[in-house]
Amino acid sequence: MARAAHVQLDETAKQIIEQLQQDGRRSYAAIGKAVGLSEAAVRQRVQKLLDTGVMQIVGVTDPLMLGFSRQMMIGVKCEGDLEKIADELAGLPEIDYVVITAGSFDILLELVCEDDERLLELLGRIRAVTGVVSTESFVYLKLRKQTYSWGTR
Repeated sequence: MARAAHVQLDETAKQIIEQLQQDGRRSYAAIGKAVGLSEAAVRQRVQKLLDTGVMQIVGVTDPLMLGFSRQMMIGVKCEGDLEKIADELAGLPEIDYVVITAGSFDILLELVCEDDERLLELLGRIRAVTGVVSTESFVYLKLRKQTYSWGTR
């Protein structure tokens, strides 16, 4: 996933983002009232933030409620072209997070799957990727906090 150039946000854009982080379904009229803009102006600004990739508006589900009993992080040690390996791993639909890191692991993956049988099959597919040397799995026992509201600083 290529990163776009740095985008400079004005205070109003930051306030709009913060409003949506509090409630992604908040109306443009309500946001406009909070930040001092018209509904149309908020709509245009939100569209620009979406078009530039600064933010996304998505529905976030609870994997457990949808039958995905296994959620985990997998540390991957590799040799070779990390970006190529990361791209191949990102192509696996069960994997929802791929990051190249510095430290004990070259790549971290996050995934959800239905059960241990599916997890075993998926681990085999991950380990079969050319350049993957080893994996270490960190099964989530209980999720204590997950937010998407780090703000705009």
